[in-house]
Amino acid sequence: MADNISLEELKTRAHELETRLSSDSSLFNDQKELQKVSREYKLIGVKIDLLNEITDLSHKVESNSKLLESEKDESMKELLKAETEDFKASLITKKQRFDDLNNPNLQKDLLSCIVEIRAGTGGEEAALFASDIFHMYSAYAVKKNWEIVILSQAYATQGGFKEIIFEVNGEGSYGKLKNESGVHRVQRIPTTEAAGRIHTSAVSVVVIPQVEDSEVIVNPQDIKIDVYRASGPGGQGVNTTDSAVRITHIPTGIVVTCQEGRSQLKNKDKAISVLKGKLFELEEERKLSGTDSIRKNAIKTGDRSDKIKTYNFPQNRMTDHRIKQSWFNLEEIMKGEIDHILSVKISS
Repeated sequence: MADNISLEELKTRAHELETRLSSDSSLFNDQKELQKVSREYKLIGVKIDLLNEITDLSHKVESNSKLLESEKDESMKELLKAETEDFKASLITKKQRFDDLNNPNLQKDLLSCIVEIRAGTGGEEAALFASDIFHMYSAYAVKKNWEIVILSQAYATQGGFKEIIFEVNGEGSYGKLKNESGVHRVQRIPTTEAAGRIHTSAVSVVVIPQVEDSEVIVNPQDIKIDVYRASGPGGQGVNTTDSAVRITHIPTGIVVTCQEGRSQLKNKDKAISVLKGKLFELEEERKLSGTDSIRKNAIKTGDRSDKIKTYNFPQNRMTDHRIKQSWFNLEEIMKGEIDHILSVKISS
């Protein structure tokens, strides 16, 4: 851990930034500087909380170590040892996270995220698998105490989703899920298959970070807003007002929609949030690669051949083709047991 950064120095810097944000009116005339200051202020707040937790855990380890030296009862010693090991493990995790906060390339991983799932090749079966993938991520979110908020969903005629877009609200959800962007292929026997043949279908997944309002500025002149009536399964209307919102960002051609809320204003705000995440990611991609393209290598056309993962139900196997590793517990994986998979490092 970077021990040369003191808690008092961070508190002093946080106070300086807070004062500037609350009293420097010229700051709001320079949006780039406002974004920079706002981001640093939020990051320092997280660092301060972490250092307080690290200090508290360090004291607990030290206190338990002293108690162990004088404790005579063997059962109490075992309890103290187990508790101390837990404290030490948490301490290592907190220190690693603190180091990550000082790595500019990893700071984005602490954000919440927005996930888009779309059925690709495979028709009805692809739509059903899109639903399965959504429920897999939802179950994982429950295990992580994250909140799922659906922004938009388009149902397929026979069930499942043509498309579903949702927020995953929870610190670090972007870092956990970002490598899920790509084409996910499924091989299984559909329930409608009378001859028992295995079908191959695919869905595309895109994960983008949720950014603060001040992180990305959207010029109202650069967007076109359309409103329409939200629809449910089979295309029927789910309300009688034009509450669904579609926003087109003219300079980039990015289109986002939100139709889940009954309030047109709230749907607009949610759609703007998704757009800002896409624009933020686009800018990050440009910095790294010097190109205007985003996600082209990740999702390509949604064709079965452009896969990052294959879910083979007859063989109870999920394979990540980027690292050439397989897991043979597909039933558990589809129930959200994916933390061990998401923790495997994916080379860029």
